[in-house]
Amino acid sequence: MDPAQWLADYRERLERAAQGARAASASLREVGATATSPRGEVSVTVNAGGLLDDVTLTPAARRLEADALSVLIVATAREAQRLAGARMAEVMCGYLGEGEALERITDHQPAEVVR
Repeated sequence: MDPAQWLADYRERLERAAQGARAASASLREVGATATSPRGEVSVTVNAGGLLDDVTLTPAARRLEADALSVLIVATAREAQRLAGARMAEVMCGYLGEGEALERITDHQPAEVVR
């Protein structure tokens, strides 16, 4: 193969990879999730990393004992984190495909999140 052609092909592959990385990065910035408790007392929103962005309590939450409310908030936050993790895995699967790279990213996630 001609060295100039090889270099042109290599640059093109690098540019496609860079475009894919930019697209994946943009998609991940939009990933997050909101979960609501079964009876609607609590809603929790997390970002792509699972960090808490917002907690909303309805008037029904005020009728709960403090211990029950705290358990409900934590459970709802975990569900939001699970949903965000599933969305993150979906985005990364589209970019990386199935394989070792995706496994490295999703190793820390619960089994129900990983495909």
